Amino acid sequence: MDDSSHQTQGPLESLGAGKYLLITSYRKNGTGVPTPVWVVRDGDALGVWTVADSWKVKRIRARGDVLVGPCDLRGRPTGDQIPATAEICDEPTSARYRRLIARKYGLTGRLTLLGSRLRRGANGTVGIRVTLTPAG
Repeated sequence: MDDSSHQTQGPLESLGAGKYLLITSYRKNGTGVPTPVWVVRDGDALGVWTVADSWKVKRIRARGDVLVGPCDLRGRPTGDQIPATAEICDEPTSARYRRLIARKYGLTGRLTLLGSRLRRGANGTVGIRVTLTPAG
């Protein structure tokens, strides 16, 4: 039986298509802190949008290795968590992630982005680029 028409997605495709991504960043003492975030596909990486002065941004600036995986709205994992590298994006990339989030998440995404801009100003949020660590 030929099953080639139902090939399974790789982790990048399935995580990028998911509604929420659990990103676990690490404190200085090594303790992992999981946070559910919206996610978009960015070529060979994943894009995340968040508040610029959040603790996760501070943790990622200090230590870029993270774990990522699918989760529900409350951050409960719904699949395997895999190693990745996260980096804080420049403003043009952050702006592109905001546009991608607005497109993917529709009215809810646009309203969330607008509310954040009204509360924090245009540069109050940043993108985080997440690159999966190759297996092996």
